[in-house]
Amino acid sequence: MTLALLFPGQGSQSVGMGVALADAFASAREVYAEIDDALGQKLSLLMRDGPEDQLTLTENAQPALMAVSLAAARVLKVEFGIGVTRAGFVAGHSLGEYSALCAAGSITLADTARLLKLRGQAMQRAAPVGRGAMASLIGPKTDLALAEAAAAAGSEVGVCVVANDNNAGNIVISGDKAAVDRAIEKARELGARAIPLNVSAPFHCPLMQPAADEMAEALADARIVAPSVAVVANITAGPETDPEVIRRLLVEQVTGRVRWRESMEWMAGEGAVTRFAEIGSGKVLTGMAKRIAPDAESLSLNTPEELEAFAKSL
Repeated sequence: MTLALLFPGQGSQSVGMGVALADAFASAREVYAEIDDALGQKLSLLMRDGPEDQLTLTENAQPALMAVSLAAARVLKVEFGIGVTRAGFVAGHSLGEYSALCAAGSITLADTARLLKLRGQAMQRAAPVGRGAMASLIGPKTDLALAEAAAAAGSEVGVCVVANDNNAGNIVISGDKAAVDRAIEKARELGARAIPLNVSAPFHCPLMQPAADEMAEALADARIVAPSVAVVANITAGPETDPEVIRRLLVEQVTGRVRWRESMEWMAGEGAVTRFAEIGSGKVLTGMAKRIAPDAESLSLNTPEELEAFAKSL
């Protein structure tokens, strides 16, 4: 059995996430304390008590989601003796790629927290509120070709690209609001359901270039070492271990497409992964895994009971 650990991205946050881990394990509390210290902010209290509108802010949601994932990973290692090297690969959706790299020892926990805080702030600064938009294209007729056709129609009036190729039937477009509105009309003409998303910025599109420039500067100074487990990168949908390649791809990721479907297909195919475990808040990636790789086992690990059962199964 080849195992892959998956780390969730933005949208999986909720008030109270990770609290059960902190209540049950000192090792989880230590992760939260280290992140609080690195940020100079009581992020752990915001995760525990909210308010939700503050937790949902991109600059808070990104490091908070990483915190839960890394707390769960620390619990697995310290309490149950299961280190990340038991996995053949790690992968994360958008910000989750930072969580995956941190879990694999490529970036320190404190540096990951600071980078994600900056990433959230930079993404929010990159496009004025109201300029950009995102939309989810869903339904049985939705595939990459349909999404690209819709984005091409939108591009006639502004920036519009495929931002997240999540799985067949679930693809996200991003860009200028007018362009996304035009793309929504085209997608509906082609038989997809198109739902505007309530997001604070148009992520993973060229409008994020100012954020990519900020991250390039920050990542140039960050210490990145080879991960202990190959990271399947969003940009290449393939395994990466070279620190300088990883550094470059993290910059490209800000404006580039999250090739999640292809990443999962590669792991289930050439990577021979037969078990996917989503580690952290929510079950979004678990659902995607079941749709993309139905022959593999898929499970989520975000409660003490789930972690214990998983450790015993290994």
